[in-house]
Amino acid sequence: MDTIHREATERSPELRFDFANHRFSLAGESYPEDAAAFFGPPIKAMADYLQSLSETSEPVVLELRMRYFNSSSAKALMNIFQLLERAAARGVPTHVRWLYDPEDDAMEEFGEDFAEDFEHGRFEMVPLTQNGGSSP
Repeated sequence: MDTIHREATERSPELRFDFANHRFSLAGESYPEDAAAFFGPPIKAMADYLQSLSETSEPVVLELRMRYFNSSSAKALMNIFQLLERAAARGVPTHVRWLYDPEDDAMEEFGEDFAEDFEHGRFEMVPLTQNGGSSP
């Protein structure tokens, strides 16, 4: 499956779904005019990809570094998280890394809220350092 990569725009985040290496990322602000058109095809591809994995697969890692997202984008994120959680329930190892600015209470709270829905997959809250990096 080919990597899906979309550069960030003023209204949409950078999106990179690297299926071969089991690495997925979203970064930036997200309030696209048509969230379904932006997120729909990558989410469908992710669903197909996750369905093909088994318990012995390498861990699937999703890293998010969001600065802002609207309600339509939040719904898309929930859909992604549900796919990962369902895969984890089947035994596929999944790991979400929620990177956030520790001074951004809203993004921290969103991460905490999303994390509550994870029972089988791992959801890690990762505060960014002052230079924007994260701990490994």
